[in-house]
Amino acid sequence: MNFFIEKRNLFVQLTYTYIKREKMRMISRIEEIILLSIWRLQDNAYGITILEEVKKATGKSWLTGSIYASLGRLLKRGLVESIEGEPTAERGGRRKIYYKLTPEGQQALLAVKRLNDIIWSSIPPFKS
Repeated sequence: MNFFIEKRNLFVQLTYTYIKREKMRMISRIEEIILLSIWRLQDNAYGITILEEVKKATGKSWLTGSIYASLGRLLKRGLVESIEGEPTAERGGRRKIYYKLTPEGQQALLAVKRLNDIIWSSIPPFKS
């Protein structure tokens, strides 16, 4: 029990430091999934590929607008940055907007991972 309290206190301290330093709140589950999708896709992370990656990861259908709304929030919070690609003929001369994690986005993912690791480490195994 004492070990769990020490780990929990460490998490609270790490999270407080992270939130205080970055002036951020914890990210939502969909934001986490989108950030992980961007990280997984690397240089090929643009709207449709992110949507496909989120669908593949969750096994659920997502509206394109919900992904773009989340991307807008992540951009506003400085967790991702957008980069314009070159215009392509197949897109009628329009440019793809690619997304890349910022160092703050990487830190936000690490904070969620630490939280999950700490929470799950204190859970007794499930019985089959």
